[in-house]
Amino acid sequence: MNYPHPILAREGRPFIGLALGAAVLASVLDSALAWLLWPIAIFVVQFFRDPPRVVAGGPNSVVSSADGRVIVVAETEDPWLNRRALKVSVFMNVFNVHSNRIPTTSEVVGKWYVAGSFLNAALDKASEHNERCALHLRTPTGQDITCVQIAGLVARRILNYANVGDRFNPGERYGFIRFGSRVDFYLPLSAKVKVSIGEKVYASSTVIAELD
Repeated sequence: MNYPHPILAREGRPFIGLALGAAVLASVLDSALAWLLWPIAIFVVQFFRDPPRVVAGGPNSVVSSADGRVIVVAETEDPWLNRRALKVSVFMNVFNVHSNRIPTTSEVVGKWYVAGSFLNAALDKASEHNERCALHLRTPTGQDITCVQIAGLVARRILNYANVGDRFNPGERYGFIRFGSRVDFYLPLSAKVKVSIGEKVYASSTVIAELD
């Protein structure tokens, strides 16, 4: 179990406080708005939940960085490292947990941020046009993985706390994306992908690939 943070993500505290405060105030004032504000407050609380997770797999496993549904499994070009790679994409809707976890034991050797559009994150072109933040991770055995946070149609803020030189264990929390998005993984061609399109995955608890 790897969980250094509270059950509700710290990134959501202002939003949760505002939503609950507005709902309580409306109730105290006996306003009809309370019927609208309480469901909104409940939605905001569930969006920013950040439950503990068991870290799956072994030393060669790559676990998912996000909750969601697999929408891409394909060989393609890794635009960050200029190499052929296996791409696995996980799409998060507004009901998924949006806390992002490191996929494997690794060191951050590169980080890039690109401002962009806010297209539907389920579209293929979101990988090229949307706001995104990429990490180049290198494992102790020299394997390279690119992990990319991508903003979506509703998402307007990517939070990434990792820096070049940082070392992580799998399952450690490194970021958060607010209100819907996706994560792309670019893996070595020798990796064995363990998930398929349409499959639901969970951050830290689902192995998406095994490195050779």
